Amino acid sequence: MNDEKNLLGIIGICRGAGKAVIGTDMVCELLQKRSAKNKCKNDGKLDIIVIEASDTSENTHKKISDKCIYYNVEHIRLAATCEALGKAVGKRATAAIAIADPNFCRAVKEKMDRES
Repeated sequence: MNDEKNLLGIIGICRGAGKAVIGTDMVCELLQKRSAKNKCKNDGKLDIIVIEASDTSENTHKKISDKCIYYNVEHIRLAATCEALGKAVGKRATAAIAIADPNFCRAVKEKMDRES
């Protein structure tokens, strides 16, 4: 529970820094726009992580998963609900968020690795 709060805190900081895109449609649009421009030099992946809430609908989950697979972007499904994810970024219920900054992506990855 405490680890989840810390991760949601990092996501909130990303939002405050202007490095988060909020909402399923906006996330999908970001992936399409940035697919060719922001390739990471090391592994060919974008410097984007998509974070999805645990209680998204089956259709939303499929849409997000399919886009992430197609654009070769890391996709994380949290234990947090849409309400908790939205609260972390100062919004109402939010199904998905994309973090579009290499440093914040690394911080989220490190946090997720420690939780595993």
